[in-house]
Amino acid sequence: MKYLMILLALITTAGCSVNDIVEPTASTPQKFDLADNDRDGVIMARERCADTIIDAAADNYGCGSIKDINERQELKILFSNNSAVIDQQYYDQIELVAKIMQTDPTTKVTIEGHTSKIGSYELNLALSQKRAKAVIEVLENTFGIDASRLDAIGYSFDRPIDNSGTPEAERRNRRVIAEVATDDTIPAMRWNIYTVDEKMEE
Repeated sequence: MKYLMILLALITTAGCSVNDIVEPTASTPQKFDLADNDRDGVIMARERCADTIIDAAADNYGCGSIKDINERQELKILFSNNSAVIDQQYYDQIELVAKIMQTDPTTKVTIEGHTSKIGSYELNLALSQKRAKAVIEVLENTFGIDASRLDAIGYSFDRPIDNSGTPEAERRNRRVIAEVATDDTIPAMRWNIYTVDEKMEE
């Protein structure tokens, strides 16, 4: 009798557990649009600025940031004393300027040439102009930038960045500056986990 009671209890328990299972009859409706159509990392339910440029920096509502293109950038090109020759290892520095100009055809660039204080003012004025023109020739001949968008100006040693008079200071003063100017703006871009690989593939 005792074993019969245990058996009945087990059957009853099993029956109850089976009855507790509820089979879904329909999918749960999604209240919010979780798609990210413009791939800016913001779901459509929160999106306020559709069609964000891919890889543009965006806020929590999918609106991209805008920045002025106007900027000054020192090109990391080292010149030998009394030389305007650009070693090919520095072409990647000039390519940074070329890419900005290729992205936006409204940009114009002024290349400034600067020298150390070794030698006469007149000699350095001519040398600084040659250095600026050397960069422009690379932009034209290697990267296909139209000459009408480029200008060169030499400053001799009027604008040193280091007045200490040491050999290192004179080396630093032998430099070129690229001044990019336009009336337009460009989207501020963001880094992503693929950025390094993309640059390596170029």
